Amino acid sequence: MVASPCIRLCALDRATGLCAGCGRTIEEIAGWSRMSDEERRMVIARLAERTAPAGAA
Repeated sequence: MVASPCIRLCALDRATGLCAGCGRTIEEIAGWSRMSDEERRMVIARLAERTAPAGAA
């Protein structure tokens, strides 16, 4: 089972719609328990892209 990226710092940023703690959208957070491991891995991969500095390869 793929563990949740939640760090218990739950606050949605109004500008981005992302959680300040884990970087997920509200839809990703709400659907996490129903996702397959593959879907969870895809969400986690998107988190890495969201948090990468601009211009990083």
